Amino acid sequence: QVQLVESGGGLVQPGGSLKLSCAASGSIFGLVNMGWHRQAPGKQRELVATISSGGMTNYADSIKGRFTISRDNAKNSVYLQMTSLQPEDTAVYYCNGVLRDGSFSNMRNYWGQGTQVTVFS
Repeated sequence: QVQLVESGGGLVQPGGSLKLSCAASGSIFGLVNMGWHRQAPGKQRELVATISSGGMTNYADSIKGRFTISRDNAKNSVYLQMTSLQPEDTAVYYCNGVLRDGSFSNMRNYWGQGTQVTVFS
């Protein structure tokens, strides 16, 4: 069964840092375009950052300069380094992306189950 599993969430004080990880498992033949989204209580899910198969990145304005998305294709993993965290960054963070599922040409979109990030003072 193909799945994305996030880890690395937790509690942190304002100004702190966390690094989220997202690992793909199952019968996959690599990752295509990947991204991180987040959903705060009472708000819609929003895009945080994306990274293409070629390594091109894109960020939401609210986190530019503070968060960095990266990937390790050998480990079928994507990461989100978060620095200078603020209370408004509190949310469930979801990994999302297109995986080559079962064969190189069969691409499907997957979501992880989410990991909670709480920034408190």
